[in-house]
Amino acid sequence: MVARYVMSVDQGTTSTRCILFDQGGRMVSVTQREHRQRYPKPGWVEHDATEIWRNLEHMAPEALARAGVDASQVVALGIANQRETTVLWDRHTGNPVGRAVVWQDTRTDEVVEAFASRPGAEIVLERSGLPLASYFSAPRLRWLLDHTPGLHERAERGDVLFGTMESWLVWNLTGGVNGGVHVTDVTNASRTLLMNIETLQWDKDLMAFFDIPAAMLPEIRSNAELYGTATKAVPGVRISAALGDQQAALFGQTCFAQGEAKCTYGTGSFLLLNTGTVPVRSSHGLLTTVGYRIGDEPAVYALEGSIAVTGSLVQWFRDSLGLISTAPEIETLARTVEDNGGCYIVPAFSGLFAPHWRADARGIIVGLTSYITKGHLARAVLEATGWQTREVVDAMNADSGLELSTLKVDGGMTADNLLMQFIADVLPAPVVRPMVAETVSLGAAYAAGLAVGYWPDLEGLRRNWHRAAQWLPTMDADRRESEYANWKRAVERTFGWVRSTHTGA
Repeated sequence: MVARYVMSVDQGTTSTRCILFDQGGRMVSVTQREHRQRYPKPGWVEHDATEIWRNLEHMAPEALARAGVDASQVVALGIANQRETTVLWDRHTGNPVGRAVVWQDTRTDEVVEAFASRPGAEIVLERSGLPLASYFSAPRLRWLLDHTPGLHERAERGDVLFGTMESWLVWNLTGGVNGGVHVTDVTNASRTLLMNIETLQWDKDLMAFFDIPAAMLPEIRSNAELYGTATKAVPGVRISAALGDQQAALFGQTCFAQGEAKCTYGTGSFLLLNTGTVPVRSSHGLLTTVGYRIGDEPAVYALEGSIAVTGSLVQWFRDSLGLISTAPEIETLARTVEDNGGCYIVPAFSGLFAPHWRADARGIIVGLTSYITKGHLARAVLEATGWQTREVVDAMNADSGLELSTLKVDGGMTADNLLMQFIADVLPAPVVRPMVAETVSLGAAYAAGLAVGYWPDLEGLRRNWHRAAQWLPTMDADRRESEYANWKRAVERTFGWVRSTHTGA
């Protein structure tokens, strides 16, 4: 019998990966290409959408070639993508309208302030489940429409299309200007501020509030269904799944039951808790979002805690301070000391995300004395990720009425055993890492395979999950709570920093 596979495309913030998985959820081949990060102004982050598409065009055939596999052996293709990154392109030429505005970009702070002061602004949280913040797509879309002459009129005519990265890739894979399918999925749509979290459709009142032309929006589809067939990169392969990267990780970690949670530790970190088929409205600074939807089945919702800076803090420690030469060295350096020496780093480089949502916060280091060495600073860098995780888990427990029993983890930072032990200590709860670390890619593959019958059901996917490592809490409770109180005091000092330095207050 000819072997069959599922192809997964993980279009991330810094690179795109293409992975082939077999029926046991094992990786068969991997290709990866980075794309350029562009910072034209302070706070601006942009990508070239054409560069990302060209990379995929080359990588997908290469992944097949490395495995010695023909495209006819690929039963389905699924896409996971960086969320909230906003792409506009011309329907007739296929060319992007400028560069994509990345989820980390903060240029829309003033746009958000202006919309927040308008009558009826409360509709955004009520309908979308999300706070009005620069993190999401609608303010970026509004900024692009306002700053590109004639763009709004072109959009109203349907000549300009909007999407997040999965929309852009699906459109190109299925033919582009020659019949490309313009769709998005419920998880990515739920991050725009334009989708009604209850109906799972574009909300006319939200579109009117932001003045977004309906003609430019993609059709919202479930996460696992046939979108179309590829005519480029992998001709003939069915495209049958798309998920935002964090929801893909939730799916890849097989968090299919209410109360199950995962955290992906990468550039930023994202903790999602499955809350079942009814959306839970947060009163503690979390996001109400769609976890996943399979075909016509009811959607499964999640609470999300988005942490802006975790892995990128290690990169800053390496690249800007030059205290280590490679990221893994931070664990070795941190182990040269027993504790943080009373030093705490709050990495609010562009504000704080969950559970604070304070755009005016800026990073701070507190507790510096002549006793502090670079080892203490290294430990404080790692501990910042642990304390931010604790803040989010506390908020989730309060919102959901559940007590987190286990945290499944994935992402590059999970290779740091000291960090994983610290997270288990401060939650306190067991932290477990799966055998397959590429859970974002695996989640997209699982959804695509489910849609075409490659995997029969969710329980079959659960049987593919195997634990690779586990960390159990060991820290004394009094020490844990004392240090957590110190962290909270440090966080308080970050609030209002921009305002005070600009006004002299």
